[in-house]
Amino acid sequence: MRAMPNRWKPNVTVAAIIERDGHFLLIEEDTADGLKLNNPAGHLDPGESPLQACAREVLEETAHDFVPTALVGIYLNRFTRTRTGDDITYLRFAFTGQLGTHHAWRALDEGIVRTVWMTLDEMRACADRHRSPLVLHSIQDYLAGRRYPLDLVHTDSSVLSAAR
Repeated sequence: MRAMPNRWKPNVTVAAIIERDGHFLLIEEDTADGLKLNNPAGHLDPGESPLQACAREVLEETAHDFVPTALVGIYLNRFTRTRTGDDITYLRFAFTGQLGTHHAWRALDEGIVRTVWMTLDEMRACADRHRSPLVLHSIQDYLAGRRYPLDLVHTDSSVLSAAR
């Protein structure tokens, strides 16, 4: 039997597409490439479902409660880090849902400078400041009416029973 080479594993992330009165909630974050705009988003942690991760990331990055109500899309994106040259692939689950209570007392996650509400035209005008092309792509999918049932993303109870 031959030894298996290291297997390629994309980074799994979640993102929230949150719209209110024609404006979308974004975060401005300090990155190695300067200040960038992103959907509230982050990595899936051990022991949580993509839905739980999305709600947690929105709370950590915007200080708002969030309840996902639909899947907007699943996206694969390849990225090369400017500083290190690392070749990274992200598998992103984008959800839309209900924005809840704002907890003004909560500090935003490390690196998050502020939250901003922007129109589609404003986002298009500053696309060079987006953390990834998925920021605009997922919002355009949302505006095109793409909504899929949450049960499309199944998390087995074995994932939730213990963080590894």
